[in-house]
Amino acid sequence: FKNDGSHCTVRIHKPRFVALHFQEVGGKDYMDNMGHAENFFWNIESSEEMRDFDRVCVYVDNHFKNVDSFTALGSMYFIHKSLKNIYQYDFNDKWGRHGCYFLVVRVDCVGCLLIVHCNICPSLRACLCDFCRGLDLINVHLFHDASNLIACNASPSIYSANRQKALRYVINRITDSSYTPLPFFLFGDFNFRLDTLSLVQNLSTSAEVQTVMKDCSNDVEKIICEEKDNEHKVLLHIETKMFAYLHQAVFREDNGRALLKYDKEITAFHDVITEEEILFPPSYPYSEDYTKPTQYMNTRCPSWCDRILMSHTAKDVIHRSNDGESRVVYNALGPNVCMGDHKVQPFLDNAIFSSMKMYVLTTVA
Repeated sequence: FKNDGSHCTVRIHKPRFVALHFQEVGGKDYMDNMGHAENFFWNIESSEEMRDFDRVCVYVDNHFKNVDSFTALGSMYFIHKSLKNIYQYDFNDKWGRHGCYFLVVRVDCVGCLLIVHCNICPSLRACLCDFCRGLDLINVHLFHDASNLIACNASPSIYSANRQKALRYVINRITDSSYTPLPFFLFGDFNFRLDTLSLVQNLSTSAEVQTVMKDCSNDVEKIICEEKDNEHKVLLHIETKMFAYLHQAVFREDNGRALLKYDKEITAFHDVITEEEILFPPSYPYSEDYTKPTQYMNTRCPSWCDRILMSHTAKDVIHRSNDGESRVVYNALGPNVCMGDHKVQPFLDNAIFSSMKMYVLTTVA
């Protein structure tokens, strides 16, 4: 938190409500490291930048022994001391207080879905009877590509198709007509990948392609693309967990803009969700070597996995400004700092509520 730029953002923009959303709490070895999570949260809460936030709500799923329900998701909410009479509504006990600013949080863990309904409005009556002042924050972690080779088999890949079904389920859930529709944000590691087959075909247009089969099997072991000249250097080497491209700079130059045409997984949902313009390089898979914060690992095809999506009504809200000037920031966090294999996307908007400043940040523990 001290070195990734978050503290600078809080200091500069002076938000009065901060939402931190976490995935993979405890890390990849969560059974061994979950005990460190409490110190991690405490370090954030006790940091100098957060001293003026005198109320904190923390929700963490750390029950990793419950295999069927464990999500490793979590949330932290910070409320500034300048906001008076903040209460949390309990959806089970139906407890609340009328006539004050009111923080309404509902946490619903279903599979790998954490839904947090957050409303800050001038009265409890408005919160319960008219949710037009609220918005839904949905922390989503979708399936990854288990094999680069299988991802190359079809366009779209079987993994992309599975993610599409899962995301459609989430969207249908939160837009259910039995509930009052709210503006919503979907964020987290969607594991969206570039259209691997189309990309590989494009990258290997002028190369000699060799498919190596496993011994005594019809299964592909590796795909090697060699340049026809330049001493037959290996241009692209693909295995189950290897994606090594000779000219890796293409993923960083101009923030990888030339490759956005292969980022197709969101297109099926344009009727209900949208996104701010992507002006940052692929967010995954960055090197976990702290001396190489901008270099990608040769394990997966670099892709924009980590995103913040929103309903069209939510986009209308964040662009609502009296002077017509956009105050939305959508960029990569810690671009020159090692953040692990993902660089997550902070999202800042100072105009969601006319009387408040709100900062929404997605991150991983």
